[in-house]
Amino acid sequence: MIPFFNDQQAPGAQTLPPFAPNAALNDPALYETPPALADAVSVALTLGMPLLLTGEPGTGKTELAAHVAWRYQLGKLLRLNVQTTSVANDLFYRYDALAHFQYSQNSKGEQDKEELARFIRYQALGEAIVAKERRVVLLDEIDKAPRDLPNDVLAALENLSFFVPELDTWHHAEPATRPVIILTSNSEKNLPDAFLRRVVYFHLSFPEPDALLRILSRKVAGLTPEQAEAAISHFMDIREDGGLRLQKKPATAELVQWAYLLTQMGFDPKLLDEPHRLNQAQRKLLANSYTVLAKTREDLHALSSRIR
Repeated sequence: MIPFFNDQQAPGAQTLPPFAPNAALNDPALYETPPALADAVSVALTLGMPLLLTGEPGTGKTELAAHVAWRYQLGKLLRLNVQTTSVANDLFYRYDALAHFQYSQNSKGEQDKEELARFIRYQALGEAIVAKERRVVLLDEIDKAPRDLPNDVLAALENLSFFVPELDTWHHAEPATRPVIILTSNSEKNLPDAFLRRVVYFHLSFPEPDALLRILSRKVAGLTPEQAEAAISHFMDIREDGGLRLQKKPATAELVQWAYLLTQMGFDPKLLDEPHRLNQAQRKLLANSYTVLAKTREDLHALSSRIR
């Protein structure tokens, strides 16, 4: 059982709890792929088109890209987190002008391309093209991008090339080394129609209870089927309880972390089947565990009130 932080004790009187990461949490080999999603991946690979995934945060959109890279042995996933300020060049490379300026101040004579190349930082799509081998590129949260960027992505994929003016160099990929592109979005509403027409689209819905049971059995070691079922049932009661009025419903990622936390606390999830029988210490542990499920002050208050 984890010793909880106690601010009433003198410094040094409490042992720092060991960090026990869940090694299975982000293991791409353990990803649960619904059959319909597997079909969508096959379509995208067959046509050489980008795969656009939508769905609420925490349902496994990002993890799919790592799973595809693992499944086809395409090396480490190349990932770009799209920002509201992202421009087309950010897909390929960034030029570290400040570092170059500082270097120039301390160097003499003209600099050749090899020296200049030290200040070019290839980004996910650029790195995939420069590698000249098939790689999986994840463009995460494409809906955050300025409106023109999604179309720039498609233009880049059609051309499979980009120019680095600082080096006066073109980089080009052959069709045989075309990157596998996976894009994620929390909402398709902000994406232009021209972009949506040129991608393979799939919406990741929240998993059914039987799928959640398989996910927990893979991702949380030591849970019995009965314990996993009890955790899922309690979790779904929280997620579907309209009276709680949660601002952000917990998703699959929170379920896995929460179930893992319960095992680390020494809290038997089967106790959740009869919450009215929990003693004071068990209620406190459960309340502490809700900090994983709640993401706002109001949601945490609602969940804590549910125990009382």
